[in-house]
Amino acid sequence: MSEKEKLIEVKNLKKYFNVGKGKILKAVDDVSFDIYKGETLGLVGESGCGKSTAGRTIIQLYNATSGQVIYDGEDTQVKKSAVDKKSMKKKMQMIYQDPYSSLNPRMTVLEIIAEGIGNHEVQLKSKEKEARVYDLLESVGLNKKHANRYPHEFSGGQCQRIGIARALAVAPEFIIADEPIAALDVSIQAQIVNLLQELQQKKGLTYLFIAHDLSMVKHISDRIAVMYLGGVVELAGSEDLYDNPLHPYTQALLSAIPIPDPKIERTRERIILKGDVPNPMDPPSGCRFRTRCPKAMQICTEIVPEWQEVSSNHFVACHLYKQ
Repeated sequence: MSEKEKLIEVKNLKKYFNVGKGKILKAVDDVSFDIYKGETLGLVGESGCGKSTAGRTIIQLYNATSGQVIYDGEDTQVKKSAVDKKSMKKKMQMIYQDPYSSLNPRMTVLEIIAEGIGNHEVQLKSKEKEARVYDLLESVGLNKKHANRYPHEFSGGQCQRIGIARALAVAPEFIIADEPIAALDVSIQAQIVNLLQELQQKKGLTYLFIAHDLSMVKHISDRIAVMYLGGVVELAGSEDLYDNPLHPYTQALLSAIPIPDPKIERTRERIILKGDVPNPMDPPSGCRFRTRCPKAMQICTEIVPEWQEVSSNHFVACHLYKQ
């Protein structure tokens, strides 16, 4: 993977929210990883771990508290002119979790998809924009007959296809898919994931795929990063992470994946985590996972574990692997 060209470099990214009375919510706290051109990086973790906030901060829907997001060698956090900001927004797009709430109910499908085209390519005539929208609808498995309908006339899966077409409308290089299948029926989820993979191959797209469905993340991702309470605790290739999880939190997550055939003997012991996720406004000292970790040691209460490469392209933050 090191031979590939980096598209995104996330360095020590932090996103804190002031929730009043002097309290600070550390949603994303010192997160670092790279995303290579043409790959899919999966980002997984429990609800509330900060993965969606990380995605929205990378794409600048939220302003970062500190840290850097470098896109193709350019620091996106540096103040830019309106023209440069517009150019950057065209390169990065987002697919949202809820296909219904992400689409304006008062706009037709044609208007929804053409809106981005009109903002970034003002020279295009109406007929040209319409033709572009029809092509986009075809590319996501719909047709031009759907263009004059409203979002409420479609199923969840169809609405998500419209959301994908909208994201593709300005020809981006990088797409953040924020749990794009979580609100869909199981029968539709595989169709959407297969569509995303087809579009990636055809258009050379790069994805950050945020999800909590671990089996689906393995299917679509080249590498996977695991988040817990605002920080990344492990990062490795998809197969490597599933075959050899190092961090106790990753091991617990993977042990919870159901086996589709009950006749197959479970080879991985089920790990039940005790206690609740700590309050992100008052995280534990040292390792944030120590209050639930079955392998916690004294050092875990005192020192934050270092981010280290334990084996080739397999990174972990855990005192069990202190070098």
